[in-house]
Amino acid sequence: MTCHAVVAGGGTAGHVLPALAVAEALVERGHPLDSILYMGALRGIETRIVPPTGLRHEFFDVVGLQRSFGATAMRRNVGFPIKLWRARRRAIAILRAESPRVVVSVGGYASLPAVLAARRLGIPVVVVSYDRTPGRSSRLTARFAAATVTAFPGSTLPRARWAGAPVRASVRHIDRGRDRTSARIALGVPEDRFLVSVIGGSLGSRLLNESILRFVGDFSDDRGLAVHHVVGERFVDEHRASGGVDRDGSSGVWYRVVGYEERMADVYAASDLMIGRGGAGTVADVATVGVPSILVPWSGATDDHQRGNIRWLSDDGAAVLLDESEVGDRLSETIAELRVDRTRLDDLGRRARDKGEPNRRGAIIDVIEEIAGA
Repeated sequence: MTCHAVVAGGGTAGHVLPALAVAEALVERGHPLDSILYMGALRGIETRIVPPTGLRHEFFDVVGLQRSFGATAMRRNVGFPIKLWRARRRAIAILRAESPRVVVSVGGYASLPAVLAARRLGIPVVVVSYDRTPGRSSRLTARFAAATVTAFPGSTLPRARWAGAPVRASVRHIDRGRDRTSARIALGVPEDRFLVSVIGGSLGSRLLNESILRFVGDFSDDRGLAVHHVVGERFVDEHRASGGVDRDGSSGVWYRVVGYEERMADVYAASDLMIGRGGAGTVADVATVGVPSILVPWSGATDDHQRGNIRWLSDDGAAVLLDESEVGDRLSETIAELRVDRTRLDDLGRRARDKGEPNRRGAIIDVIEEIAGA
């Protein structure tokens, strides 16, 4: 089997899920699954997420550069060039054997071995940049790219072409009207309740967890409310110890706590309102599906890039942006306001969906196929 494309990147779900979205879209265009090879990091979340998909895969022993100056970070930074050189050498051998038509980089430190190897072998590279403010990896690899596909218009990256964000097929094909009931059955959510879903990114958010716990306490007697709360696996024990336990709704609010949610398509289809962070994947999904949302940019994000992502929606009335400093005072109030203002809620969803048209169309694959010469 001839290898059509190598899709490279990973480390976190924010990079791995777009990589899987690209692979799925290539399969939808008629390329066999085994003609696509995934390259990621040995220590990334991809080692757990990718194998069950059936994608052929290679994982490299690489680490990202650390921004802190602690002893552990300094040791990792000293080892960075050595690990990268070894990974690049291995990637060159793999690409020589596979002879792909194109290498697609979705970012993150795990993409570097494949991109550097492709440059050495003269294989065209397509860089997928899905943050409104590109990260270091995208800025570096875009210099070598035949094309840079961006999720947002107006990019200053070399050879940039706006084609939307890579979104997984299960999310791209959601019809919220059609799929609402089946999604609620899958999640165990009562059909007649106003469902607020909370997703604090792949690692979770203590700030959102604490705020939602207070919100659930304030509305504990509300029999018309349901909250599906993805707290992050590292916070599950802490959250439950603080009183964040499941409630079956028999005497008030229905409340479900999970560490990591793999059924995101069901969550988007079932939700009346979503609370989340401003990662590129979340923003892309919100726009693709058209789910009303309140989004809170993480203040620790490099170059405050999550704010830029969210503003692409909120500046056009397609999402509500709340700063971290506002969450304590305004989150519960904003949820309550949107719950009773169906017109505004529906408008948020409609405007978001309008912004997501390129994502649903899969325009990003058109560019990849063009560069691959397919």
